Amino acid sequence: MLGYYFMQGITNEIPRIDVTDSLALRDVFYGEGSSGKDYAVLCHPEAKDGSVGLPVSSVFQDSSDDGSAPAEYVLMDCDYILPDSGKSIYEKFKINKKKRPTVFVSGKVGPPKQVPEKHLKTGSMLTKLLKQMLEPHAAKIEKSKELKEKCLNKDVCGLLLKGGKPEPYVKHAVANLLGTYPNVQFASVDSTVLFLTNLEEYLPEFESGAHRFVVFKKVSGGLAVGDNETKAEGRLKTSILPLETDGVSFSAMSSLVSDALNGKQMKKVPSLPKIQTRTKKLEASERLKRDRKKDQARKKASDDKQPPQQTFSANDGSKEGRKMERDRRRAEHNANNNVKPKTPEEIKEMERMRRQRMEEQSAKWNIGGEDDVPEGESIEEEWEESDDDEGEYDEDEEEDDEDVMDLD
Repeated sequence: MLGYYFMQGITNEIPRIDVTDSLALRDVFYGEGSSGKDYAVLCHPEAKDGSVGLPVSSVFQDSSDDGSAPAEYVLMDCDYILPDSGKSIYEKFKINKKKRPTVFVSGKVGPPKQVPEKHLKTGSMLTKLLKQMLEPHAAKIEKSKELKEKCLNKDVCGLLLKGGKPEPYVKHAVANLLGTYPNVQFASVDSTVLFLTNLEEYLPEFESGAHRFVVFKKVSGGLAVGDNETKAEGRLKTSILPLETDGVSFSAMSSLVSDALNGKQMKKVPSLPKIQTRTKKLEASERLKRDRKKDQARKKASDDKQPPQQTFSANDGSKEGRKMERDRRRAEHNANNNVKPKTPEEIKEMERMRRQRMEEQSAKWNIGGEDDVPEGESIEEEWEESDDDEGEYDEDEEEDDEDVMDLD
């Protein structure tokens, strides 16, 4: 029994970071060293003058003894004044020393981030939080802001749209994706209650229990308003590569992510997707968009099958349609007979010649000068004179004319 209690009381000794070593500090704070580790740091003052010093927090010690969290447990004197800034470690990274035990996470995951007190009640609670923070996992998205920050603003992001509670094989596939592509962000959305506008019409139609998957690849832009470089880049733009097969599997999702990373042609979306509560009205509008896309695709396919001379359908009998038909035939005639369009000078010369021909024709029909009637005489008198010159009528002829019966 004494041996059992003795072995139970033995704990692993937690190493201490030398605060005077600048390289070690940069590795712990920013992950700039060659170790590539994540650190769980307990702010613990160093013993002075040979004293025993303060004991290590039991919560931190129990979590370290568990050993299941993917972090390196170390101690650090956070009262140390950094020579570059003249501030203590507490002040430099805005760590609240009044919250005990004072624990923060840093390293490869990023700059120091303090652990809230509610996760420091037991060692198992701290271990669970460290696993959530440091182990790769798919981000859970419920709002449009989270979608932009956690997925769309990443270089490449794989989004799983869950059609219900995911089966074990789906969880296993996502876990394998996280390990296979550590530089790709993965996320999930519960599409049974949430609707993604500007995206659903590009994916297979929603069915309860069926999962869908799509890969986003950022084209340009960003979200940080205060960043001058981001301002120069402009608004965030992205492209998509949806999984068109029914059902999700590791091989299908992995192949899709690999295609996106290897530069496969992706479809640019005009507007960023947004998350709304799923309603029948949104589903109906999405169904109309989907039907329009299908109609356009069928029309384009039918037009491609028709020969070139039958593709013209503008002549519907209207005035505009007939004009378009004439223009089309004129263009075909000019192309077939190598007719070149006339220059403005040629058109002007043709108009001059036309007017000249009109003047010549009109001169032929006008009365000449020798045929003019003398001034003071009428045309009737001239006709009478011409009749007198021809002679008088014979009386017998007049009598014969009187005997003729007028049938009228």
